[in-house]
Amino acid sequence: MADNRKTANLIADPGTVTPSALREVMGELATGVVVLSVGGEHIHGMTANAFTSLSLDPPLVLCCVAHTAVMHGAISAAGRFGVSVMNAGQEDLARHFADKARPLGPAQFAGLDWQPGARTRAPLLSGAMAWLECDLAGSYECGDHSIFVGAVLSAGRGSGEQALLFHRGRFHRLAHRER
Repeated sequence: MADNRKTANLIADPGTVTPSALREVMGELATGVVVLSVGGEHIHGMTANAFTSLSLDPPLVLCCVAHTAVMHGAISAAGRFGVSVMNAGQEDLARHFADKARPLGPAQFAGLDWQPGARTRAPLLSGAMAWLECDLAGSYECGDHSIFVGAVLSAGRGSGEQALLFHRGRFHRLAHRER
């Protein structure tokens, strides 16, 4: 039987994976898009796609944040964070919170529709597909990022029907089909 699989040309020697090669390979993994947020004295928002559920019992999620990101210090200092799961119509918001040139502090939320989370006071963006509020349950240093584990304090769903995805360096929409 013939093997019709394509052979990857990106990595000649598995021991020498470069950051650009890894970015290109991992770009093949479609991910959801969230905006992480911290309220209070360290108010900040950041678009992320390294976010996932970790445990149902107890309810835990995790996100990965670069050591150099403002959000890294904000989550570490506040000890809690919010998560807004972006719907397909919120690409502009995702781009806003990914823009390193945006204003910092409260100014980055000016003119945006959001509510402070009841448990964390973290900004939760209106129109999101879902929201979570989390206490920081653990932090693990790994390479140039930290893995932040959040103990989910509250969670809710919006009415969005199309998810915002990130794949191959671009935003995409995922429509749900009727069952």
